[in-house]
Amino acid sequence: MAALYSDTHPKIEAMQIRLIQQMPIWEKFSVVDSLNETVRVLAISGIKAHHPDATPEQVRRLLAETMFGVQWARKVYDHAR
Repeated sequence: MAALYSDTHPKIEAMQIRLIQQMPIWEKFSVVDSLNETVRVLAISGIKAHHPDATPEQVRRLLAETMFGVQWARKVYDHAR
């Protein structure tokens, strides 16, 4: 198998892959859920940094645009009005 990451030693990468393969499915879902939450928090932080005066509703709208694209966010938010 070719290396997936150029900054990780192949033996360490192989060990990481084995550990992930041995994880129960619930733990894999938990890891993915945690990563998704981290990405969401970082995205909100970035939005607030670029739009310091945005209301919570505006932050949610900008987050939706970031995550799903302007077209999909518009369909959801414009439909809700």
